[in-house]
Amino acid sequence: MKFRFVLAALATTAMGLAIAQTPAPTPQPAAAPASAAVAIPPAPTPTATAWVLMDYITGQVLAGENYNERVEPASITKVMTSYVLAAEQKNGKIKPTDQVMMSERAWREGGAGTDGSYSGFAVNKTASLLDMETGMAVQSGNDAAIALAEHAAGSQEAFAALMNNYAAQIGMKGSHFANAHGLSAPEHYSTAYDLALLGRALIREYPEQYAFNKIKEFTVGAITQPNRNLLLWRDPSVDGIKTGHHSAAGYCLMSSAKRGDQRLIAVVMGSTSEKQRADDSLALLNWGFRFYETHRLYEPGKAIATQRVWKGKTKDVQLGVAQPMLVSVPRGRYDDLKPTMDVPKTLVAPITAGQAIGTVKVTLDGKVVAQSPLVAITAIEEAGFFKRLWDAFWMWWESE
Repeated sequence: MKFRFVLAALATTAMGLAIAQTPAPTPQPAAAPASAAVAIPPAPTPTATAWVLMDYITGQVLAGENYNERVEPASITKVMTSYVLAAEQKNGKIKPTDQVMMSERAWREGGAGTDGSYSGFAVNKTASLLDMETGMAVQSGNDAAIALAEHAAGSQEAFAALMNNYAAQIGMKGSHFANAHGLSAPEHYSTAYDLALLGRALIREYPEQYAFNKIKEFTVGAITQPNRNLLLWRDPSVDGIKTGHHSAAGYCLMSSAKRGDQRLIAVVMGSTSEKQRADDSLALLNWGFRFYETHRLYEPGKAIATQRVWKGKTKDVQLGVAQPMLVSVPRGRYDDLKPTMDVPKTLVAPITAGQAIGTVKVTLDGKVVAQSPLVAITAIEEAGFFKRLWDAFWMWWESE
């Protein structure tokens, strides 16, 4: 028997899956489409060697040029350093309260006596990991990056191996890291696309560490330095991510902004000036927000559908999503979304609350733009002996 799956703000959308005696799902309300379809003009073209604009929810590339070509990441490298530090803290290897030594090597290679950016922590003295990490994120301190790498892995070289391991897990196929700070080195490279993936992963997995990137200034001793991301002062929706610059890399900026439920990530590499990278990045973000929109389809804990359960005290289980399900589409294309569900033909109790049952997918023009596991909203206990025996008979009967 066909059952119907209803995407909340759409009228009912038919989809088929042969499941015997399955009740019709209960539709749930969602926000109505905000606007009519509009023609999407070409994206602004940055003055840069490589760039990309990525939708955070789906990971879809909305626009870009040369974004898979190898570039020097400069201090955007420190976003990878932040990701590794966050992951190692989650794994219990290091703590924010750890006292991190500013070694002579870190001070010599990344301190005030060098041409790069520095945080100003005193040599051969310690500071908390939290302070050093904040200094690295806000001030782009090379000294802090080296000291943190030494603390987390024993040496910067060992830390670089961790960076590459985590980069592979994120899916950064075009990247290789040789240090924690981003100064030029053999075999130290990335791509605009990989860096956008990295920014997306940091935002999604470690929001506390990501939040360091929106701090506008930070003080170490008597030295107060501003965040070099000019967009933090230009647009309140921008909350990160990181700047980078040296002679070989040019001026680089990985930025992200969130407006309502929609978040975009822009990466501009090899720009001509600090102002130009900011201007181009904001133009890309504004274009993306103007011509694409994000809709919240389903909320956790609310039934999307019901499904027949055999051998249970209750005959049906309600299915929903564990996390809010959002989708990003070209503005005005909401009505063209096509939802489908993939669930087992036969479910047998017991079923625990939160148990994965199947998958809900939403497509646009035949391409999956959002998907989420379907989970049981409530538990279904196993029925008594005679009810299980009766259901076993009917399961056998309907299988013939």
